[in-house]
Order: sequence, then C-alpha cells, then structure tokens
Amino acid sequence: MSGDATWSATVSADPEQACPIAPVVDIVFSRWTTPILWSLNEYGRQRFVELERRISTITPKVLTQRLRQLERDGLVVRTYHPEVPPRVEYEISDLGRSLAPLFAALADWAGANMGKVEEAREEYDAEDRRPRRA
Repeated sequence: MSGDATWSATVSADPEQACPIAPVVDIVFSRWTTPILWSLNEYGRQRFVELERRISTITPKVLTQRLRQLERDGLVVRTYHPEVPPRVEYEISDLGRSLAPLFAALADWAGANMGKVEEAREEYDAEDRRPRRA
C-alpha cells in the first residue's frame, strides 16, 4: 500500500484507537450496511418493502435497526410523507455516496484477489494441522 506512512502515523497506547480506520469499519462494514447502501445507491429512493424485497435474507426487524443506524450516522435520509396511508422512503445521502470510491476500490481488490484468497483457503484446509510430536 502506498500509504504505509499513513498506517503508522497514528500511534496510540489505546488499542481501540491504534487503528484510525476502525470506527469507519464499524460503521460501514457491519453485516447489513453494505447491501443496504448498495441497493439505495443502485436503485435510488426506495420504500421499506422495496428494500426488504431486494435484500431478501434480512429480517424486517434488522432492516429497521440498520436503517435507523444509517440515518443516525448520516448515510441514509428518511423521508416521511404524511399521506393516507403514510409513506416512508429511504435514500442514500451525499455522505453515503461519498463512500463510492471506497466501495469501488474494494470491488477492484475483490476482482483481483478473491481467487487468490480461495486458493489460500483450499491449501490451508488441505494441510494436516494436527500437532506433531518431536
């Protein structure tokens, strides 16, 4: 990585503060955040039920929790329309959209390296890992 100096520039005695990207990873890469943000970025403004259909393996409870957290973090905007029946829509915010280069870089890395990761896993799994006696 070209930013090796950046990695070591922030040194802290507190292990939770030692890595400057840890808070970002906690926000952006929690279990359902990336599929939600991807869906909102890809398909635009959506109602809850549309998100639920697109991310079919998420439960309504978890989707509600994640959307609230993403709204709290400023990555998603919730718009309430006082109609009968009421309508609520979600869309990715400008702050959420600013993550696009990060996700693009990760997609590039995945395309270039996931095959190598799979090979490494297969090699690891194939090895005899029982402790050997001298």
